Amino acid sequence: MSLLRSDRAAAAILLVAAAAGLVVANAPIGDVVIRFFSVHGGVGAVDLSLTHWISDGLLAVFFFAVSVELQFELTRGELRSARRAVQPAIAAAGGVVVPIVLYLAIAAGSGYARGWPIPTATDVAFALGVLAVFGRGLPSGLRAFLLALAILDDIVGIVLIAVLYAHGLQLGMLVLAAVAVAAFGALSRALGGRGTVAIATAMGVLAVAAWVLTLLSGIHPTIAGVALGLVMSQRPALRVRHVLEPWINGVVLPLFAFTAALVPVPVGATGVGAAFWAVLIALPVGKLVGIVAAAWIAQRTVGRHGEQLPFGDLVAAGALGGIGFTVSLLLAGLAFSGAPEVRDQAVLGVLGGSVVALVAGSVLVSWRARGYRLRSAQEET
Repeated sequence: MSLLRSDRAAAAILLVAAAAGLVVANAPIGDVVIRFFSVHGGVGAVDLSLTHWISDGLLAVFFFAVSVELQFELTRGELRSARRAVQPAIAAAGGVVVPIVLYLAIAAGSGYARGWPIPTATDVAFALGVLAVFGRGLPSGLRAFLLALAILDDIVGIVLIAVLYAHGLQLGMLVLAAVAVAAFGALSRALGGRGTVAIATAMGVLAVAAWVLTLLSGIHPTIAGVALGLVMSQRPALRVRHVLEPWINGVVLPLFAFTAALVPVPVGATGVGAAFWAVLIALPVGKLVGIVAAAWIAQRTVGRHGEQLPFGDLVAAGALGGIGFTVSLLLAGLAFSGAPEVRDQAVLGVLGGSVVALVAGSVLVSWRARGYRLRSAQEET
């Protein structure tokens, strides 16, 4: 289990799972596997395909863990003060705005403008995994900057999912979901005392109820995971996250990556459309330009009193920011849910753009780390 807590292992497993999905989808058994994951099942009004049970159900557990980490960073971590948060916040804003502009410029006139949220996300696990593999010798400030940047990106992704992809909003169900979340948070304050098992059981029931009610309200149900992670008392929330982490890294995210990457690759240039090119370019290029430019400006204006990262470190962080993967894949599925062929194009764009960013980030991080190690060796000599 300890291996599955490693940033390196999590990134490697995700990459293998996505590659496996792409290979299987284009193998002779591809159609059979895709049909298998399209099979529906459920209870009562909750009837989802196996793919959606993974993307809407299991992925809510991932978003719960992300929001627990967000809660920690906002109260005790890298985002606990305005002085610490201002640089990564401005960098994150640049890393959201520039990819959107670039996507819209490339997709202009194609009818696929609604895919603009896809290149806004940074995959925390992947980015930190690359940093862990290639970044030996880098200063801790770079990891802290990248972590804060990626978490703020996740906030943007969560807000976009909640605001843009609600459909047929049922206010009554949403209110009941909010009540379940509030009761969950209140009960979490009583954990550790008498009746802990009964309280934990009741919290489990409330968590499932919150997820079901959010789904029935028309809001994407992963938002329930976000809300539960934010309201849970921090100490037990961190313990739960610690327990869930190996399962998220070893089961939840690989399953999602595999099913999201079950995309047949079109044969011939005519099969590649504007959605593919827009995402493919906006993720690695837009993220790099947006993050570096915004961070550089922040360091010379409102963030000049914070820690100053060298320009080369900012470029390395910006390249890693282009690894969209998990949240970008989810956004691709939501943005083009009614157009499977376009969705597949966008998914291929996410995979391709993330690989480009992965390679570029690995090279840049290795270069910066080597420079720091040589400097350190010279100082010791």
